[in-house]
Amino acid sequence: MAHADAAAGARGDGDAVMTATSAVSTLDQVMQRWEPVIGLEVHGQLLTQSKMFCGCSADYIGSPPNSNTCPVCLGLPGMLPVMNRVAIEYTVRSALALNCEIPEHSKFDRKNYFYPDLPKGYQISQWDMPLSLNGHLTFTVDGEEVRCGITRVHLEEDTGTLQHAGDILQQARSSVVDLNRAGVPLMEIVGEPDLRTPAQAREYLVRLRQILVYIGVNDGNLEQGSFRCDANISLRKYGDTGLGVKVEVKNMNSFRAVQRALEFEIVRQGRLLDQGQTIAQETRGWVEAKGATISQRSKEYAHDYRYFPEPDLPPLHLSAEFVDRVRAALPELPQQLAERLQREHGLSAYDAANLTAEREDARAFEALVAAGVPAKVAANWLMGEVARLARETRIPLQGSGLGLEGLASLIKLVEAGTINGSTAKELLEELYLAGGDPAAAVRERGLGQVSDQAELERLVDAVIAENPAAVADFQGGKEQALQRLVGGVMKATRGRADAKVVTGLLRERLAS
Repeated sequence: MAHADAAAGARGDGDAVMTATSAVSTLDQVMQRWEPVIGLEVHGQLLTQSKMFCGCSADYIGSPPNSNTCPVCLGLPGMLPVMNRVAIEYTVRSALALNCEIPEHSKFDRKNYFYPDLPKGYQISQWDMPLSLNGHLTFTVDGEEVRCGITRVHLEEDTGTLQHAGDILQQARSSVVDLNRAGVPLMEIVGEPDLRTPAQAREYLVRLRQILVYIGVNDGNLEQGSFRCDANISLRKYGDTGLGVKVEVKNMNSFRAVQRALEFEIVRQGRLLDQGQTIAQETRGWVEAKGATISQRSKEYAHDYRYFPEPDLPPLHLSAEFVDRVRAALPELPQQLAERLQREHGLSAYDAANLTAEREDARAFEALVAAGVPAKVAANWLMGEVARLARETRIPLQGSGLGLEGLASLIKLVEAGTINGSTAKELLEELYLAGGDPAAAVRERGLGQVSDQAELERLVDAVIAENPAAVADFQGGKEQALQRLVGGVMKATRGRADAKVVTGLLRERLAS
């Protein structure tokens, strides 16, 4: 039915002829007249070994369909759920990292709705007494600090997955269900409607994902859906304090998709409002290939789910001692780590932010510094050549053949003047995957830097004699001509000369 509704919705409001390209061209114009109000609902699967209410493995990726199930997660009659203690601890850990309050008493509820991927006919979730309340996340966009409230962080079970054959805009030819994912612990982070631009929404998600990965509760994988987001958006006149009609947008599997979908919705809703039309409260799906959202179904209200307390699970009591223990075990959060790197190692805010974007990068930086590499030098290598190779090979430094120890050895050769930067970059490229001892490679292949004064003077004199035009240009005031002469010496030494020494010798010779 949802597919039929989607097709009707696409025909009904002209979405089929509106693309993300047209949205981009008119976004600023619409936002001059209408203020977007955006709130995000983020779901994150928790990195537990077992499912939320049974002993089945929570690692469902790659398993044969419906093989990772049991009578409990299949919803068979008479089967009773048992709470996963680790999932509760991970949710509390996340809530504390997001500045939430942890109530002493909590409970689970039944959220009733019927869909093929929900075998029990209801989902065990939380409604009026969640595990946490009243948090916030602060971040910066375009130099402006943004504080987004977090209504709650609560815990529930994930559903199974449906696989459809056919176009999303048409009635599916067939659908099959895989219940391996059913029952996986799923944390929901409900944000307040405090975001005002798609860029703010994107940055909120980036920072939220970063925190969850840092504290070890989620793997942050958007493509596989273990970290996913639904967006609620409405428009209102600037200065109004009320909220407009809310539209929920689903099916976004990247930060870019979230931003594009919100941009599209701002323009779509703005155009309708400009024409005096009303916005339908509905759920819409983002179709990446079309760069558009399409109508899926009318939006449900909370009472449609007929929430009531889960009769098969006891209420939760979270003691102050338990909460304090979880709080004490929290690792250093990204913002705290970035501030410490600036304070202890003299890094700029830009460098610190880059190095703390992923926890493994920060660990690599601190390991290099501990091995004796100067902080700024370590930062430059990690953010430059190492980051490039990691992207190209899709293998992080810690998993490469060279590894942290090999990189430290390579950088120390440069710092000691044994090899120059050009040779070091060539060795990094060669050893990143293959591995090996950089010092041994330098010895065995004679890659050491040419720094003998007499030898360099001889080479400099030869290059000066062979390039009278470059000499004349430099002495005539063309500073860039000096680099041609430096290049000649570097070529003669196969890139092994000390460029600083060569530059000094050339300036000395040409000044006399």
